[in-house]
Amino acid sequence: MITAAIVGGSGYTGGELLRLLIDHPEVDVTQVTSHRYAGNYVYQVHPNLRRRTELKFTPVEELQKTDVLFLALPHGKTQKQIETWVEKADYIIDLSSDFRLRDADLYAHWYGHDHEGPEWMQKFVYGLPELYRSEISKTNYISGVGCNATAANLALLPLVQADLIDVSRSIVIEIKVGSSESGASGNAGSHHAERSNVVRTFSAFGHRHTAEVIQAYGLKDITLTLSSVDLVRGALATAHVSVKPGVTQKDLWKAYRQAVADNPFLRIVKERRGIYRVPEPKILAGSNYADLGFEFNPDTGRVVAICAIDNLMKGASGSAVQSMNLMLGFDETLGLEFPGLHPI
Repeated sequence: MITAAIVGGSGYTGGELLRLLIDHPEVDVTQVTSHRYAGNYVYQVHPNLRRRTELKFTPVEELQKTDVLFLALPHGKTQKQIETWVEKADYIIDLSSDFRLRDADLYAHWYGHDHEGPEWMQKFVYGLPELYRSEISKTNYISGVGCNATAANLALLPLVQADLIDVSRSIVIEIKVGSSESGASGNAGSHHAERSNVVRTFSAFGHRHTAEVIQAYGLKDITLTLSSVDLVRGALATAHVSVKPGVTQKDLWKAYRQAVADNPFLRIVKERRGIYRVPEPKILAGSNYADLGFEFNPDTGRVVAICAIDNLMKGASGSAVQSMNLMLGFDETLGLEFPGLHPI
């Protein structure tokens, strides 16, 4: 058994981490910190964990050394204290945006300020196993993933790996997201009266997660457009991509089947009948799976590539635990095989 602790465990991603780790057969969760809820049982904040754990939140000042430390802090906090955190554990997994980018100039461009720990940026591996499985298995430091970037990156993955994209033409990715993306603290736009029944575009272009797609694939002419929809969990990426001349439907099927064969949490959803003929975030709630689909117009050479995920799982805590498994030499799927619920 390895020991694990979660810093900043009162938020949604912290709660998901705890849900996954308390059932993980190789992990013993020893501490969960929270400044606001110190002294309270974790199930008082995460009620789904009632009778699953008797852990209480502890102040971060009482954090003890552990094997694996998960950092679920607000963006910008980890980079200021990274030297402190690395003394607390041999392995670090940071779920914030602080170490997702490897280039300090790219970070400054997309986040609007200089990084406060630039010497650490190259030491962290981006924690999306579908892209960096080999590197994750050899590192001690893993960054979290942006949920929107994850949906976009996985939507494009089969096409990029098979070298089918015409990179001379622009790529536009529309991403529809649920309210949990705003986090447990919320904001004026996340109140029920403002958030319910909406289809609201809140970032036409320039969203920070775009940088993670640029970094992953080197694509320059790419736009992410984000819209809030009436979901709690879920993200659906719809990518409009031009493929190279001569690409056929057969080539696309081959690319998608190879991507799924290489990755245990990717599934193709492209059915001829039934309700769920294309990827749908609703049925992925609580699951680490990413469902991929595509449609092809041979007359224009355009592909609509689709990816559905649970933003709190594959887009955050699920990928973090999957990365931990790889980093520590466990089976990649350990503790992550919950398939989601239907109906919900």
